[in-house]
Amino acid sequence: MNTNTKRLLYWLPRVLSILFALFISIFALDVFGEGYNFWETLVALFMHLIPTFIIVIALLIAWRWERVGAALFIALAIFFLVMSEGEGWIIAGPLLLLGVLFWFDWLAEARLKTG
Repeated sequence: MNTNTKRLLYWLPRVLSILFALFISIFALDVFGEGYNFWETLVALFMHLIPTFIIVIALLIAWRWERVGAALFIALAIFFLVMSEGEGWIIAGPLLLLGVLFWFDWLAEARLKTG
């Protein structure tokens, strides 16, 4: 495996995870149009950002331990599909893709370590 492929396998899932977390965060902005007072808005914003926090935590774990991160992202995709009764592929699809990419990164790293 050449250097460019190793770099791509390393950085692609990490960058896409950051972009996905930013994308999910955009949905939290709707609390500002609800007419809440300051504290209600703050609580609503925190509640809407919980999925982003979960994705960031999964990313932090996956950054160090790719195999565990892959399992986390795949588990999050399955959890979201179950909770949305199979209708949430627009969110679960990218989570599943991120899990697969972290898995490939772990496989490539394991292959390098074993020779």
